Amino acid sequence: MQKLSQDTICIQGGWQPKNGEPRILPIYQSTTFQYDTSDYMGKLFDLEVNGYFYTRLQNPTCDTVASKICALEGGVGAVLTSSGQAATFLALFNICGAGDHIISSATIYGGSSNLMTVTMKKMGVEVTLVDPDASEEELEKEFRPNTKAVFGETIANPSLVVLDIEKFARLAHRHGVPLIVDNTFATPINCRPFEWGADIVTHSTTKYMDGHAAAVGGCIVDSGNFDWEANKERFPGLTTPDDSYHGIIYTERFGKMAYTMKATAQLMRDLGTCQSPQNAFLLNLGLETLHLRMPRHCENAQKVAEYLLTRDEVAWVNYPGLPDNKYHALAEKYMPNGTCGVISFGLKGGKEVAVRFMDHLKLGAIVTHVADARTSVLHPASHTHRQLNEEQLIEAGVQPDLIRFSVGIEGANDIIADIDQALAASKA
Repeated sequence: MQKLSQDTICIQGGWQPKNGEPRILPIYQSTTFQYDTSDYMGKLFDLEVNGYFYTRLQNPTCDTVASKICALEGGVGAVLTSSGQAATFLALFNICGAGDHIISSATIYGGSSNLMTVTMKKMGVEVTLVDPDASEEELEKEFRPNTKAVFGETIANPSLVVLDIEKFARLAHRHGVPLIVDNTFATPINCRPFEWGADIVTHSTTKYMDGHAAAVGGCIVDSGNFDWEANKERFPGLTTPDDSYHGIIYTERFGKMAYTMKATAQLMRDLGTCQSPQNAFLLNLGLETLHLRMPRHCENAQKVAEYLLTRDEVAWVNYPGLPDNKYHALAEKYMPNGTCGVISFGLKGGKEVAVRFMDHLKLGAIVTHVADARTSVLHPASHTHRQLNEEQLIEAGVQPDLIRFSVGIEGANDIIADIDQALAASKA
């Protein structure tokens, strides 16, 4: 059969029922799995044979959905996690530890920034936040002998900075480390980072992939392209014996699947950040319409962004789909079919007016969530990025008056009418 399109993978990827099996992916709602002999169970624990023995590590429903996301991204292996935050942590912690260093774009989600600069710092991992628009010469200076990874977001949340994936991939590979890209906002429908040099992709599947704000989850996908053996001394966790599995060496035993197997067999075993089978089932339902929803999100967001530009009350509008946007050229390069449904903008009068505007929206709900079927709104400086000080907010690309407006797939004219009435009401 010819290579399947993204549309077909969304619908039929992953679950391939055999004769007489359910057409729809079943929920394997079981913590454990039975085997006939003790010897076979022992081989499972030694990673000598494939199979399931405890859902904290692997589950058929979760693995099937992970394989669909893997196919959409064009990777070799994937693992579902309990949340997007867990995916980010495991993706990094799988190859770094105390005494190591990470380079990350400064304009990333506040929770991810806090994870690296506060929590992982307590674990002995240091991070350097860099301006994603800095030149290669400037970025080159930030690499150290103990640098283990470079991290960024395809489209930053909420600043909407578009990452120059090729630039960061060149720099990372020049220094023998992988580029890890969070592709949550673009999704593989609009961007496939592996095609531009990224090595590992993460997702908060809670967002567009689920699409309905029904299930929290995350995913890590490995391209299989990074040569861990060529950088053997830098990544001992993958290239030297793991004493907790009788000395197996992941790169020798599993080849291109080494990174995924270590994340599953070691980190999932010890940290337990697994996605539930029920949530994986709900995620799969969302994935089945991802290829239909993303174009509508982008179409609606483009209309809303263009409308906002016409309003005197609006101080500025940031959306990569606008021709005069700073990142329009990068968006056209990496995401020619559209970026995402999230817009950021500011109102004249600053935070006070922004809050009044948000309070008067009827369709647009004030929620922590972003990127699902329903229009939602948030003031990041007061909410998701509240833990950052003013200097850190600016570094993250979050202006004090920034409104994050996640455009849903309702009728575009209805969304615009809601904005119109809220702008009028906020003047009072």
